[in-house]
Amino acid sequence: MTGPGLTTAPAGWYPDPDGAPGMVRWWNGESWSDVTTPAGPGVAVQTPPVAPAPRPQAGWGAGQWDDVPPPPARRPRTAWWVAGSVLAVVAVVVVALVVGLSGGGGGRAVADDPPVPAGPSGTEFPPGTVRIVDEEAGISYPFLGNGWFEYDLGDMAETRTIAGQYFTTQEGVPSGGIFIAQCTSGPVADGYGWTGPGSEQATVTALADSVRTLYYPYPNEREILRDEALTVDGRNAHLIEFQLSWDVEGYDSTGERAALLVIDVGRADPALLYVSIPNTHAELYGVIDRVVGDIDVL
Repeated sequence: MTGPGLTTAPAGWYPDPDGAPGMVRWWNGESWSDVTTPAGPGVAVQTPPVAPAPRPQAGWGAGQWDDVPPPPARRPRTAWWVAGSVLAVVAVVVVALVVGLSGGGGGRAVADDPPVPAGPSGTEFPPGTVRIVDEEAGISYPFLGNGWFEYDLGDMAETRTIAGQYFTTQEGVPSGGIFIAQCTSGPVADGYGWTGPGSEQATVTALADSVRTLYYPYPNEREILRDEALTVDGRNAHLIEFQLSWDVEGYDSTGERAALLVIDVGRADPALLYVSIPNTHAELYGVIDRVVGDIDVL
């Protein structure tokens, strides 16, 4: 986030430098985050210090950018590698056609794209995905953008099935496995106090106690931020949002912001939406309001 004659821009959300319309990316004051999110409620977008100049075709080092040091390179993302591969295939086809039509040979070979460095990743959503539709739970909600992967890490005790998105924040935690940020959903399993309409608060309270016990380092402290009844797409719902904190050796994070929302969707089981963001990625806390404010009941 530097330009001619400017110091480094302060940390915050800025328009995605990759040019994705409507998307913003976190700048921590020194480098770009790998995670993007759509601009919207709960995301305070900063104004760049100067209007961004067109990105030179030859990369940093063309024309007016010659004297400006490039920003730290972000880790390449699989989506861009795929796009690059498609362009490489098109280039190969064009070269083959030119050689074939001219009847000559000696065309310059097209080099393969460099391999993408290995890193925490998962199953990507299909191109064009904008919402996650959980047919089992009976709700849909926003896909949070590049860097979030389709949840395929196994079942949770609190729901009969699970759908949603996640990304890895730490590998090799002391309890084994990985630590993640997640935004998932499912129909609430038996045993959490659901007795029908009017029991949303009792059910979400039991669910919040369950996830605190099962999925976070212990001992931990909990501060309740919101405990309130809501209306979601015309249906009764109840939200509990809380901040957990801990001091446990071996974890990069020392806390997590979590929100659980139980919605009476008019079925035998209510829907649960569960969003949890470690404080190593506190810049993403705003996605809680974005998702909670954009839920459709199917």
